[in-house]
Amino acid sequence: MPSPSLEAQIGQALTARKLTLAAAESCTGGLVCHRLTNVPGSSAYFLGGVVAYAYEAKEQLLGVHHATLYDHGAVSRETAVEMARGARRLFGADIAVSVTGIAGPGGGLPNKPVGLTWIALSARDTDTARQFVWQKDREGNKAESAEAALQMAWDYLISARPEE
Repeated sequence: MPSPSLEAQIGQALTARKLTLAAAESCTGGLVCHRLTNVPGSSAYFLGGVVAYAYEAKEQLLGVHHATLYDHGAVSRETAVEMARGARRLFGADIAVSVTGIAGPGGGLPNKPVGLTWIALSARDTDTARQFVWQKDREGNKAESAEAALQMAWDYLISARPEE
């Protein structure tokens, strides 16, 4: 029998700890939420997600500060952290993950190449973010980003007893 998927393992850990999860996505276009909701019974721990592609959506739905977007850009550590905090607040979740990046094939800049992605996690006891640069096509970059966001949630859940 194959081992459970990463999203199923996350669901088991959230259920065991009586924690909830939310997501804020940009470049993945809902792929993180899609994967989480593929797990039967996920409504017990997954509260919802937002696909906030435009600056205005990031500001209005997730509370990302206007200055953050214009000073650091949509694809930045600062924006990713504010997106995760915003999703956690919006849904009243214990944990939230966010993804913002440049899926490609266009949109890259010398200091922000195609494939650049920031993934963040917000919880009561931490806000953290990681940068990745994927080298795939658009769909591949989206898939890698969703996987990394789920991995970040899993790593948090299996770390030294997150605050419950």
